[in-house]
Amino acid sequence: MGRVEWTLMLWVGAGGFIGSSLRFLLSGWVQRLVNFGTFPWGTLAVNGLGCLALGVLGGLAESRQMFGPAQRAFMFMGVLGGFTTFSTFAHETLGLAQDSGLRALTNAALQLGLGLAAAAGGYALTRFLP
Repeated sequence: MGRVEWTLMLWVGAGGFIGSSLRFLLSGWVQRLVNFGTFPWGTLAVNGLGCLALGVLGGLAESRQMFGPAQRAFMFMGVLGGFTTFSTFAHETLGLAQDSGLRALTNAALQLGLGLAAAAGGYALTRFLP
């Protein structure tokens, strides 16, 4: 592994620390705020917000070439990779499936639908930015 790869890996790690810390704080806060039983509202909120951020930043990176390799590694793989929680989503959905197939399917549909809509919305928002 060369020097460039090590540098990018450090950027990804630093971003991952930030994203994971933000995920912990935000998902816990939303879960306490909503508090409608055991449904993973915090994970849904984090995934939606993460996908929206990915859409906006991805749209800017694509249309305006705003980010270099280090910034992309930091933001996309690091911060957003640490922030979004699809591994947590899979674990929670399997847990819901043990109690209720309908709750598991509802969670999966909401996570996927919100994620895709937020990412598309983020990309669309970049058309209106100066």
